[in-house]
Amino acid sequence: MITIKEVTFKNGLKKFVTFPFDLYKDCEYWVPSLIKDEMETLNPDKNPVFKNAEAFYYLAYKEKEIVGRIAVIINHLEINEQGKKKIRFGWLDMIDDIEVTKALLDKVYQKGREFNLEYAEGPVGFSNMEKAGILTMGFKEMNTMITWYHYPYYAEHMKQLGFEKQATWVEYRIKIPDTIFEKVAKFSKIVRERYKLSVIRFKNKKEILPYVEDMFGLLNKTYNTLQTFVPIQQYQIEYYKKKYFSFIHPDYICCIKDENGKLIAFSVVMPSFSKALKKANGKLFPFGWSYVVAAQRKNDTAAFYLIGIDPEYQGKGVTAIIFEEMQHLFNSKGIQTVETNPELKENTAVQLLWKDYNPQQHKERSTFRKDL
Repeated sequence: MITIKEVTFKNGLKKFVTFPFDLYKDCEYWVPSLIKDEMETLNPDKNPVFKNAEAFYYLAYKEKEIVGRIAVIINHLEINEQGKKKIRFGWLDMIDDIEVTKALLDKVYQKGREFNLEYAEGPVGFSNMEKAGILTMGFKEMNTMITWYHYPYYAEHMKQLGFEKQATWVEYRIKIPDTIFEKVAKFSKIVRERYKLSVIRFKNKKEILPYVEDMFGLLNKTYNTLQTFVPIQQYQIEYYKKKYFSFIHPDYICCIKDENGKLIAFSVVMPSFSKALKKANGKLFPFGWSYVVAAQRKNDTAAFYLIGIDPEYQGKGVTAIIFEEMQHLFNSKGIQTVETNPELKENTAVQLLWKDYNPQQHKERSTFRKDL
């Protein structure tokens, strides 16, 4: 018999957060989240997203053993301002038992109808800055720090329960050449001169701070037409700045300004932390930080996390400047391979950015939707 129990931050949420550590303990490809970060993300007293959202957390039990979990999320900003009558669900994990998955998703339907919503979609987080999608390709690849790993049966369960794919993201692996492509360097020079653009370089993290809000502003402008987009609020910017800043190395940030000093484009790349986080096993202390620091100092793999370009400059070759700067960085740091972040399959403009580097798609993930 399957029993579903609701948990709260004060009662049982630690079990909710740590359940995947048991489920995936023998999986070499699963990279765990940091337990402390997950607890803060799901805590209404810590995460400002709860100013416009609600969440309900459930654990599934078979007898006395935990066999699944799910978070049911209501984003009032999305519902009231964007008119999307959607109940979100995320943090979905379960054993390979369709009855467990069904019981967990029944809680989604129940809450959705309670709030007079029209459809359910997931797995997603509270906003676009969080993980999304069930893995449907790339089961023998490690996930990055901003994606979930899933066993193949997750997607099969969704299909069996009448869900259909909604949004699909693709990810690519790119091999970095030893020298920059001549046409990229040439085009970069032309674009810089034509639009009077220059690159902002940072010596330390403190120098980055004045540009962070403008970066998020560019993200809102860059992606506001995509189907999954929900505008990033000011209070969320402060939260994400704090959450991810410790992982950012100033060498891996590229910002571009116009002749008036206005930020018109940026990219955020990080050394791959997948292997380091795997070793840390959910905890930065006492030894986890040493793995992260080591990954920052010496690594042959990097991950493209964010790229934002002012719509006024999209299609004008600004990416050539970003690629030139990143190429020099990668070669100087010994980076040989780069993974892209998940890109919506429909966002062909972003995928064209990598075409000269012979990108190889190695992962794919989708959210699943069902009308209530």
